[in-house]
Amino acid sequence: MIRELSRSIREYRKPAIATPILVSLEVVMECIIPFMIAELINQIKAGCELGTLLRYGGILVIMALLSLLFGALAGTTCAIASCGLAKNLRQDMFHSIQGYSFENIDKFLTSSLVTRLTTDVTNVQNAYMMIIRSAIRSPLMVVFAFTMAVLMGGRMAWVFVCVIPILVAGLALIVCRTVPLFKKVFIKYDNLNASVQENIKAMRVVKSFVREDYEQQKFDVAAQDVCADFTKAERILALNNPLMQFCLYVVMVFILSFGSYVIVTSLGLDLDVGQLSALLSYGFMMLSSLMMLSMIFVMITMALESGRRIAEILAEKSTLTNPQNPVREVPDGSISFEHVSFKYSLAAERMALAGIDLQIKSGETIGIVGGTGSSKSSLIQLISRLYDATEGVVRVGGVDVRDYDLDTLRNQVAVVLQKNVLFSGTIKENLRWGNKEATDEEMIEACRLACADEFITQFPDGYDTYIEQGGTNVSGGQKQRLCIARALLKRPKVLILDDSTSAVDTKTDAKIRKAMREYIPETTKIIIAQRTASVEDADRIIVMEGGRINAIGTHAELLQHNDIYREIYTSQNKAGEKDGE
Repeated sequence: MIRELSRSIREYRKPAIATPILVSLEVVMECIIPFMIAELINQIKAGCELGTLLRYGGILVIMALLSLLFGALAGTTCAIASCGLAKNLRQDMFHSIQGYSFENIDKFLTSSLVTRLTTDVTNVQNAYMMIIRSAIRSPLMVVFAFTMAVLMGGRMAWVFVCVIPILVAGLALIVCRTVPLFKKVFIKYDNLNASVQENIKAMRVVKSFVREDYEQQKFDVAAQDVCADFTKAERILALNNPLMQFCLYVVMVFILSFGSYVIVTSLGLDLDVGQLSALLSYGFMMLSSLMMLSMIFVMITMALESGRRIAEILAEKSTLTNPQNPVREVPDGSISFEHVSFKYSLAAERMALAGIDLQIKSGETIGIVGGTGSSKSSLIQLISRLYDATEGVVRVGGVDVRDYDLDTLRNQVAVVLQKNVLFSGTIKENLRWGNKEATDEEMIEACRLACADEFITQFPDGYDTYIEQGGTNVSGGQKQRLCIARALLKRPKVLILDDSTSAVDTKTDAKIRKAMREYIPETTKIIIAQRTASVEDADRIIVMEGGRINAIGTHAELLQHNDIYREIYTSQNKAGEKDGE
């Protein structure tokens, strides 16, 4: 985990190294100051002159200023290093997630990824800041302060050593009890965020079914569960402070009592007031540093689970990678499936697709129909290599899709998925996802072909209309048409529409299909549809059932020879006739 996280330090290595050095100098200055104060007290007792006082005062002021300077510089470099690590961690995690295949993404909840990019990184950032500054400062302070205390107080200083086993045992017990709790808390925290995300995303459904009270109750239970575990962990961690305070005051009472006794009985020969003052100062510095170390342990305890979760994201490698010498050109839009079978994970009991053999010529229009769960979408996801076939070979342009450069393949296989997504930004910015160099004229032409221009021109800002996150300020049909226009701008070798016209009327659907035939005649077009009307004019229609190809033929051939297609067509047309009556 530490090795995985440390890779993200990179350009912030220098401030990370400079911080402990500056902290060490700060500690040296702070540890010498009590020694100089003790010497000053002894000089005053001996009846020194004003010049001696001024000399000692000047030295103390210079040392205090140097300590302040080193501390300020250490704070600056520490902030740069910790914030830089957080920035790099977020970048590295986001880049890793961007490179994931669908199979990798399926392993994590969306809410969990968001939590890891935000809360977990903040926890690691805070722990790292404590480690490179306070975790260096505190041990150094303990060592220097103890050394000086021995020099000033002799055997009396060894009382500090007696409390260390008590503190170590207490801290070990606290850490052992809290780490499992934090592990549970973060899992529940992910589930809480998932509940929030799901609720906000489905707000229209919640309000339509008047389920606000139910959702509030569900959230309250989840929040209370997280609160209870956090409270339990924090309650254990809170024992750290009274333990430190107890040790601190016990030591101080001992030094004051025994030190005063030694001064009185030896008449200042074995221990004088200056030495006692220094001993108290060093004792306070030492135990305060131990208290700071305990706080660092608390912070690290919280960050351990966060670090593990971040490292899990960074260590996850995409199941889809480029070959050593990838093919960087797609010759044409021909597609072939050769004995292809596929399942979403190795642990799955059954194949989503089984025994698929299919040949599609470049420029053909292919329709795909079938019942829910017949694996229509699974079939087309293998073409753009969103998943790899478990068995067999999928070829595009006569080349195994696994031999292509991923970007090259996906730039030539445009997919308008069933769940249409628009991003926050203007319509132009969304359209340029298809072609970032597209001119205004090309965008208008693509929108005209997708029947999107007719509603865009009605917006006051036209193509500069701002689309809200997720496209919430446009209708489902408008969103689908914008997504189709975006795909058309790519001018791909293969265009796949996964039920992408389900929210538009049949007249508009027909206009879009006609425009595609005329605008990209050489492009292979694959249309997955629930309505047979959307695929009637296709060159061939594939009927899927249970992850297998049940039949292939034209509309007329399937009506005559295939029961599944005939049943779908008849049920839809009967519904249409009833609506017409």
